[in-house]
Amino acid sequence: MMKTTRVVMKAHGGPEVMELETLDLAPPGAGEVQIAQTAIGLNYMDVYQRSGAYPMPLPSPLGLEAAGEIIAVGDGVTDLAVGDRVVYGGVLGSYASHRNAPAARCIKIPDGITDEQAAAVLMKGLTVEYLLNRTFQVKAGQDVLFWAASGGVGQLAGQWGRHLGARMIGVTAGAENCEAVKKLGYAEAIDRKTEEVAARVRKLTDGQGVPVVYDSVGKASFEASIESLATYGLLVSFGATTGPAPDVSPHLLQVKGSLYFTRPTLANYVASREDLVHSASETFRLMQEGVLSVNINQRFALSDIVAAHEALESGETTGSTILVP
Repeated sequence: MMKTTRVVMKAHGGPEVMELETLDLAPPGAGEVQIAQTAIGLNYMDVYQRSGAYPMPLPSPLGLEAAGEIIAVGDGVTDLAVGDRVVYGGVLGSYASHRNAPAARCIKIPDGITDEQAAAVLMKGLTVEYLLNRTFQVKAGQDVLFWAASGGVGQLAGQWGRHLGARMIGVTAGAENCEAVKKLGYAEAIDRKTEEVAARVRKLTDGQGVPVVYDSVGKASFEASIESLATYGLLVSFGATTGPAPDVSPHLLQVKGSLYFTRPTLANYVASREDLVHSASETFRLMQEGVLSVNINQRFALSDIVAAHEALESGETTGSTILVP
């Protein structure tokens, strides 16, 4: 029987709750494929699940995204075959050397895209696609404020937004990161360490504010995000790296300019196979056309998972991080 090495947690908490275990892996069941994984994506959602911010039944595997080669297929799988390179996202248990995964959540990796690129980009690309195309439809000529511009999602958003014709305004930390994101689609960069974000946004927009703010920071950025919005503007709160955004009162939305507020999640936007394939196809198409570049700036062995989470949570990572099984 196939063996797999995987990461498991038996309690919620800091990175130290994760440990490695080796166990037998059963053959794939009906509708499943068995994957020898070559590259595993690291996402902030993993931190939320590990820490207990998103509580999970314990003990639990971790990780949501990986790429690799199919080595066996279960009954009923007709559109994937042994030898296919595939990537998946949103399937718990990706921190592993081998695993069974539902075929319906797997996407074939196009020619010209490596396993590492696919694992680094899928969930981040899916996120940017739904944010810029569906939660709010970004159009040419619009100003867009995007927090955490140096991160994996932020880097892709800058490039994608520029491709759509928007003026992308990125928020990041430090002069070096500000210069870096200007090479990744952002027309303007705001240093949150030395600048007042909302004041800079107002200056850049002749006092009007922006029609949409994409905020993955949460608690620490909420007030600045609200103050950066134009009349009828939309605050898209899609993450909470500093803790959840506060409850939003209807009165606040009223007095700040008839604003809108939404808290979307990727799971809803790719729940159907049709939406998943569409979103992934758009991401891969823009990669193949040279619109999107994926910056894999950190690599960790799967056995160094604790160090990988420590680096991610400390804010010292930029771009995408890959775990190598």
